[in-house]
Amino acid sequence: MASLKSSNSTLGMWFQRLTAAVFLGGQVIVHLFQGKFNRRMTVEQMVAVGPDSLLIALVTAGFVGMVFTIQVAREFIYFGAGTAVGGVLGLSLTRELAPVLTAVVLAGRVGSAFAAEIGTMRVTEQIDALHILRTDPIDYLVLPRFLACCLMLPILTMLSLLTGMIGGLIIATSLYEIPQSIFINSVKSFLQHWDIISALIKSIVFGGVISIIGCSWGLTTSGGAKGRASRLRRLWSLLCWLFLSLNFFLSWF
Repeated sequence: MASLKSSNSTLGMWFQRLTAAVFLGGQVIVHLFQGKFNRRMTVEQMVAVGPDSLLIALVTAGFVGMVFTIQVAREFIYFGAGTAVGGVLGLSLTRELAPVLTAVVLAGRVGSAFAAEIGTMRVTEQIDALHILRTDPIDYLVLPRFLACCLMLPILTMLSLLTGMIGGLIIATSLYEIPQSIFINSVKSFLQHWDIISALIKSIVFGGVISIIGCSWGLTTSGGAKGRASRLRRLWSLLCWLFLSLNFFLSWF
């Protein structure tokens, strides 16, 4: 009986937080079209989301590209299809791996940071102070983070894609003796313009999800340090689940 009550309480909490996130997302869109946002805060958040996250995103993409090539090249060469290694790597990175993995990396770093920062401001009543100063928290806190994620995540995704391709190229040429020209021509023949556009669309959507969910999590925070730490772990799990779900539907359409 106690476990049933706990399960119902957890489901209610998730529903409440997701509802709050959807409502916050609607407010952000309205404020965005009204041009209400703090430009200085937006630039600061762009630096935090972009350059400060660049290294971990590139390292992740580089190793993913190398490991993918190791797994694929051996089998392709065995079946006489070694010339297609570059194209298959390019398609996999562009359509799926680069957007999703970059979003997952930023969810753990940036999404949790948003929730922790705004959550601390909520608990210490700094959000109430903004209301007293007639400053809308959405304009000052949420919208700059939303814009920063939507602008910087596509850039990080493209850089991750390039890094993954370079990593795959190094492995293909050094370990499997696939000529560089054949690898590059394979990428060019497989990739279409829509593949790049699709990756950018996914990145923008994922960036919006990271910022909205992270900020909403922070704005609805309550309790002590232990409770906030537990909620941050749940936040990352929720973001990963949303990325995989959204990636499925975006890939489908």
